[in-house]
Order: sequence, then structure tokens, then C-alpha cells
Amino acid sequence: MTVQSRGAADLEALDAVFGALAHQSRRTILLVLLAKGGEMTSGDIAARFEHSWPTTTRHLRILEDAGLVHPVLRGRQRVYRLDAARLRSVAGGWLARFDEPPAGPSPTRVR
Repeated sequence: MTVQSRGAADLEALDAVFGALAHQSRRTILLVLLAKGGEMTSGDIAARFEHSWPTTTRHLRILEDAGLVHPVLRGRQRVYRLDAARLRSVAGGWLARFDEPPAGPSPTRVR
């Protein structure tokens, strides 16, 4: 993979993850999964919300497309597993850039 294609892939990952995090319901789904040990059935997730089933499945699909959850079939049930490592690597990696001040001259203050 070239540096340019790796950079494009990183930007796509950022867009997908931050896009998924942009909606309160999807952030809530991630927090609920975390609190419940990292996995829940789609029915248990849907029961926590007042929206329709299609709305819940759309939120789950966006989280899945971003790589933040992974569905696993268990019999007739679909169980969603949280991928906290993906969240940490993509979002945390981007946020870590702000941990240290940039090198070079200090910025001037605007009044």
C-alpha cells in the first residue's frame, strides 16, 4: 500500500467512525454495549430505544460499516459485538495528535 493510498484509507476510516459517532443514538448503543460486557442481541439493543425497528437497524448498520460493531449469528439471533479497539485506534489516534503542542514557533494570540 502506498503512502497516498494509506492516507486516503485513514481519512475514510476517520470519516466513517466520526460519522457513526455523530448521532446520539449510535453513541448510546456503543455505551450500552460496553456496559453489558461488549455484546448484545439486536432485539435487546432495539428494546432500549423508542424508535422503530428499521431506525435501529439503520443505526446498527452504520456502526457496522464503521467497524465499531460486528454482528455474529447465534442460531436465529444476531449478536452485536463492540470493537473498542477500532474506536481507540481510529478516534483515539486522531485525538492523540492534540496531546502535545505542535513543534515550531508558538502561535500568536489574537485579540
